[in-house]
Amino acid sequence: MHASSLSISSKVEPEALTSRTRLGAATIKMEGTGSFGAGRAGGAFDPVAFIKQPQTVLRILSWIFSIVVFGSIVNEGYVNSHSNILHCVFNQNDNACNYGITIGVAAFFASMFFFLLDIYFPQISSVKDRKRAVLAELGFTGFCTFLWFVGFCFLANQWQRTSSDELPLNQGADAARAAIAFSFFSIVSWAGLTVKALQRYRLGTDMSLFTTENIEGIPNVEPYPGYPTGSGMETADTYQSPPFTESLDSGPKGFQVPTY
Repeated sequence: MHASSLSISSKVEPEALTSRTRLGAATIKMEGTGSFGAGRAGGAFDPVAFIKQPQTVLRILSWIFSIVVFGSIVNEGYVNSHSNILHCVFNQNDNACNYGITIGVAAFFASMFFFLLDIYFPQISSVKDRKRAVLAELGFTGFCTFLWFVGFCFLANQWQRTSSDELPLNQGADAARAAIAFSFFSIVSWAGLTVKALQRYRLGTDMSLFTTENIEGIPNVEPYPGYPTGSGMETADTYQSPPFTESLDSGPKGFQVPTY
């Protein structure tokens, strides 16, 4: 009976240990190992690898493009043609200049905010918080892409309607062309950021990430081997009845009980 219990427990323990290992591995994955394009929270920050990421490059380019757009309009986007009053260089439409400045300033601060978020993102240990951050970036970058597209079309249309008489000595022409060109470049950069955010979101929702095969650093657990033969532990095949279990009714042969 004792040997049978050992045999059963030797089979059950590896299965239970394997189940606990899988549960622990899934828990580690749920806590942020490789979720939404970032590693486990608390890892070391590598600035060189961070700068080389396509997402970081697009973020920096978007930041520079926004500076060029609103800087060009603020510095040289207003001219005084035949009067002392300043008018917008885009067909004297102040709404065009105001739109370019507004979207440029908004994109400038948004690029800085998401740049800092990219640095802090690997330190977020909660998968739900990472998902919220990626969804917020996905929605905002997609919206900014649309705004830049509208701004490019608006500025290009107003520039085409601007006559040479409204720009004596071609004042503000270079600034207007720069604002239009970098508005177009901003469409490309923000669209790239939208695609990268969408890829990170899809990566985070892929349930194959939660399998133990994709988790690094988890050693394979081998089942415990059975007890070897001849180790001093008797198996069920060699089990014998214990000693000193002779029947109490047995007595020496030929012995008779005396009668008194």
